[in-house]
Amino acid sequence: MRIATWNLAALTSERLVRLHDWLDYAQPDVLCLQETKLSDDAFPAMEFLAREYEAAHHGQGRWNGVAILSRVGLEDPVSGFGDDQPPDPEARLLTATCGGVRVTTAYVPNGRSVDHEQYVYKLAWLARLRAGLDTAVKPDDLVVLCGDVNIAPADIDVWDPAAFEGQTHVSEPERKALADLEKWGLHDVFREQYPDVGGLFSWWDYRAGNFHKRQGMRIDLILATAPLAKRVTWALIDRNARKGTKPSDHAPVLADFDVDEDV
Repeated sequence: MRIATWNLAALTSERLVRLHDWLDYAQPDVLCLQETKLSDDAFPAMEFLAREYEAAHHGQGRWNGVAILSRVGLEDPVSGFGDDQPPDPEARLLTATCGGVRVTTAYVPNGRSVDHEQYVYKLAWLARLRAGLDTAVKPDDLVVLCGDVNIAPADIDVWDPAAFEGQTHVSEPERKALADLEKWGLHDVFREQYPDVGGLFSWWDYRAGNFHKRQGMRIDLILATAPLAKRVTWALIDRNARKGTKPSDHAPVLADFDVDEDV
């Protein structure tokens, strides 16, 4: 099963064409999308169904928005956290069962700056995500959590740690929140394939030609529980998808899981 994640930075008509082309050559079984910036009514579910992908979408129009596309079935979709707390006012989380795997697409808040109220919201959002794992799933279940987590897990995941000192995405509380997800039982499957390799980024600022300078960050992750993580056979950041006209500032991340055997 090939599972991928991609922050589209708005599913515009141009990016929809790019997405269709990418689906045709990358052939993911499940694709998690973030930042669609569409309402549910505007999401082009029928176009994806024509390519044999069922779709679920949780959107709010101009901001945020997440989706799951699946050609291996899509059951029991849950928008948001699905807990007994008040709903998150922002459309950032969606979960469904695809081919027997409980898949979550997440668009973690950016945080803006460490002294901003959005940073407090980000840490609270991550804590709520972590708490929800205890009630919804177990570490030995088949679970994949992927998306734009807006956190670079370690210094190896940024082009120059000194350039980000004191900023969001690399602060100790954010990294601890991500580490708490991993401590629960989620594995960063891409990094496990490339444990000591630097320069592997999934996001590059549009400004100053950062993509061509290879000045990026790895903030788009595929996290999986151990029964799936041990079945990863291949992982890739598709840097080519960041090229061309009007791309997203993110590249898709893919991982192949050998789920034919009894996991």
